Amino acid sequence: MNQDRVISFRPRTILASAAVLLGLGVVVLVVWVARHALTWVLISLFLALALNPAVEALQRRGLGRRSAAVAAIYLFALALVAGLTALLVPTIVRQLGDLADAAPGYVNDFTHGRGPLGFLETKYHLSRHVREALRGGGGGLSGGADTALSIGRGIVTGIAGVVTIIFMTLFMLLEGPAWVERFYNLLPAESQPRWRAVGRDVYSTIGGYVSGNLLISVIAGFVATLVLLILGVPYALALGLVMAVLDLIPLAGPTLAAIIVTLVAFVDSTTSGITVGVFFIVYQQLENHLLQPLVYGRTLELSPLAVLISILIGAELAGVLGALGAIPIAGTLQVFLRDWLEHRKPRGTGAAEDGHRWRPAPPAPAHPEPAGG
Repeated sequence: MNQDRVISFRPRTILASAAVLLGLGVVVLVVWVARHALTWVLISLFLALALNPAVEALQRRGLGRRSAAVAAIYLFALALVAGLTALLVPTIVRQLGDLADAAPGYVNDFTHGRGPLGFLETKYHLSRHVREALRGGGGGLSGGADTALSIGRGIVTGIAGVVTIIFMTLFMLLEGPAWVERFYNLLPAESQPRWRAVGRDVYSTIGGYVSGNLLISVIAGFVATLVLLILGVPYALALGLVMAVLDLIPLAGPTLAAIIVTLVAFVDSTTSGITVGVFFIVYQQLENHLLQPLVYGRTLELSPLAVLISILIGAELAGVLGALGAIPIAGTLQVFLRDWLEHRKPRGTGAAEDGHRWRPAPPAPAHPEPAGG
């Protein structure tokens, strides 16, 4: 005889589920509204993780107080950035201005089929396709005013963001270890060793990636600038800066930078364009197979497929910043997943723990001897 099974839910369970869903909705809404502030927090966190190894090394070398070590490293970093800015920014700004002034001439030569890239117009009529894509864009006085207002608001927001990131990074360096220690102290005593190990793995993953990514990007920009200067390609410093910034974006960034720089080199001369293109092909192989394994070491153990999926999701959610933060976030999730898998392994009945391995307990005697026997 078949009996229908009736599944019933208690009102308490329904209310708890509704409360969880409502809480998740509120969290998503808060994250969306505060996305700009959270972006500043993430950038500050990455910078603090990049500077923290230097602070700890200075403490180990005799400067015991963390505040003194943070002040020394932070002042050195600010002085380095200020010096590079004073040295390079005027030249880069001038070269960017010259490039902007020369752009109409490049476009005119291109649309008339002249120059090294003129064949793209004569064979494929790219300018006509571009005009058709841009046709229908509205103009007018109101559009110009809105654009100017948006640019001004963006400049003010950018300045406020830079100042906020500078101070937030400093406070994270000063107070970060104390905050982490307070978090560990909130946990039960028996679980603290586990979560301290997880925290060390997360710190090693994110800190190693951030420091390594910055170092590799600086190397890429420096080498590209040097090659462009040797070949006599104009705007070498500006193009080197473009290379360094785009190289921060995994996978797609270096390729996009190589295309931009190679096109500018082709505009200068066909020989320069071919040489720069070959250089980028060789350099990408060296960066992928030598620099990245050497710099990252064992801090990241993500497969290329996981890296690509992480970057696509991060870019879709938060643009360029999402692509930058996708890999360390994926590495952090991998650390938590590995820890969860290790601690959900079944403990065999009658097994005794020996570190991470389990061995059977010695069997009990079949016929216990009488007392005194």
